[in-house]
Amino acid sequence: MRRLFLALPASAALLAAACSSAPDQSAPEPLAGSWELEKDASRLAFVTIKAGQVVEAHSFGDLSGTVAEDGMASFAIDLASVNTNVEVRDQRMRDILFQVADFPQAKVSAQIDPASLSGLGLGEQTIVPVTATLDLHGEKTPIETRLAVTRIAPDKVEVETTSPIILDAASYALGDGLAQLQELAGLPAITAQVPVTFSLVFDKIMT
Repeated sequence: MRRLFLALPASAALLAAACSSAPDQSAPEPLAGSWELEKDASRLAFVTIKAGQVVEAHSFGDLSGTVAEDGMASFAIDLASVNTNVEVRDQRMRDILFQVADFPQAKVSAQIDPASLSGLGLGEQTIVPVTATLDLHGEKTPIETRLAVTRIAPDKVEVETTSPIILDAASYALGDGLAQLQELAGLPAITAQVPVTFSLVFDKIMT
């Protein structure tokens, strides 16, 4: 399924393609080869709920990733780069929840079928079902999701969640750390289920 242009504004290239009334007579080459994450253009956010009603948005500032020619995708999150806009909370999450001294990164791997993207034209988007593996805090679990892949430039694609991915802290041995954070903050509860969204931009590696 393809459509012209989720959470973030489209690029100028995508907007131009969506508004054009005539087909692109100089369509770029099919997507092929290896890709690398463009850090400055990529975002990953998560939401926490405390006391049953206080909702706060947070993010990670240091992301990295590649997609090999065979479609093997690898993505890493530097957990020490967590940003909640509260310094003492950042430190507690680093030391108590994530325990970054022992588990510095969260890692995601997935196999993507390159053929499913081979005909993606400039400004076009396709929805790709993905089974990924998340390695977090020493625990590995599968994640089933759907990603929107948009070709925003001849050698650039944007990959976004079509809906939030819900992670349960208990599935990654984070329950004890979450309980400690709750006690330190004097809260009646911190919800263990965490919605995660991302928008990742990949640039083709020129050879």
